[in-house]
Amino acid sequence: MPLGSARSLERTLLQSNNGTPDVKITYYEDLSVGQEASMSKTVTEADIVAFADVSGDKNPVHLDADYASTTLFKERIAHGMLSASFISAIFGMKLPGPGSVYVSQSLAFKAPVKIGDTVVATAKILELMEKRRVRFETVCAVDGKPVLTGEAVLMVPGRPA
Repeated sequence: MPLGSARSLERTLLQSNNGTPDVKITYYEDLSVGQEASMSKTVTEADIVAFADVSGDKNPVHLDADYASTTLFKERIAHGMLSASFISAIFGMKLPGPGSVYVSQSLAFKAPVKIGDTVVATAKILELMEKRRVRFETVCAVDGKPVLTGEAVLMVPGRPA
């Protein structure tokens, strides 16, 4: 399955940013094992409500403080997939960046994320594979403690000829 043309991607980024892209296009040929990128996000009440609305996951452990107080967690927790979405943001905007496409992602949820927690998501290249595929280690952490771990494979655009 071919990705869109790299030249088309460059034009789209330039047009959407008045001629100045605010994201860097990284091609498969520019990647190396060990490269990594991170982002951080403090999870808010509004993030959890918006994610529930967009995803349709309105489990009361995320939205109802009274219900959540009766659970193992004793308070509301963020959706696990909200934290996982921070990994997607790295892939789409930082490393590899625009034009990259998910092939697969494994996730293991290690601990809850609560309102007010700052999640640091990191993706690190483990392997450059055939057909412009790249395998990443993915981790989300709160206060240095992993709350989510996994691996992902992405397709990455090649440098234009």
